[in-house]
Amino acid sequence: MVAAAGVAASLLLLAGCGGGGSDAKGTDAASPSVTADDFGCLSPEQAKAGSVTFPDADGQDVEAFASGSGSTALVLAHQADGDVCQWVPRAVDLAKDGYRVVAVDSAGSEVAELTAAVKYARAKGAAKVLLVGASKGGTAVLSAAGVITPKVDAVVSLSAPATYGGMDASSVVPTLTMPVLYMAADLDSSFADSTRQLSRATTRAAEDDLDIVQGAAHGVGMLSDETNYARLKAFLRKYGR
Repeated sequence: MVAAAGVAASLLLLAGCGGGGSDAKGTDAASPSVTADDFGCLSPEQAKAGSVTFPDADGQDVEAFASGSGSTALVLAHQADGDVCQWVPRAVDLAKDGYRVVAVDSAGSEVAELTAAVKYARAKGAAKVLLVGASKGGTAVLSAAGVITPKVDAVVSLSAPATYGGMDASSVVPTLTMPVLYMAADLDSSFADSTRQLSRATTRAAEDDLDIVQGAAHGVGMLSDETNYARLKAFLRKYGR
């Protein structure tokens, strides 16, 4: 009986040790990871300094990468085939030019997210705000420019479809009065067509600048060409300074 009791006590002790190991593992698994903040592309330093969250009008969290400072903000919207990481290299570069850059990681409520990002940038001290969007993001920035108040200072649309999901940029652009730069590649045919359509409908803008470039690159991909990127930067300087 004594021996049996000793065996039972030993088993209970071992079970207790095993439980302790499981609890420790569970604690580790519950700990927040760096990837929750780095979007899969930021360095630890970038994630710590630039991963931000702010609420939209409905109280939903909007996640973004913020870089730079200054009185002019650029709010960037990504394509449907990617996420905020599409914009991070350009966001860092544009921040070096003196802009406060907010690249939104969209969860599918694009106009609400961009509106919240503009509010965030203004709360941080931005006196001017320009919107830049690629593909679906281009449709989003055009659509958001029609509802954001006070109005943003300029808009850049790269390879935007006229409509996407519940957004209809073609019905909004006739009301826009701020300068707009449209860019698409001539061999990216359907998006070049929609870009021309949107530009033709932009009848009240202070500047309606249509730039159909050579090649088949789409959206952010067009900026790999330094001439195209320089064209974008020139427009940003013109209306962001």
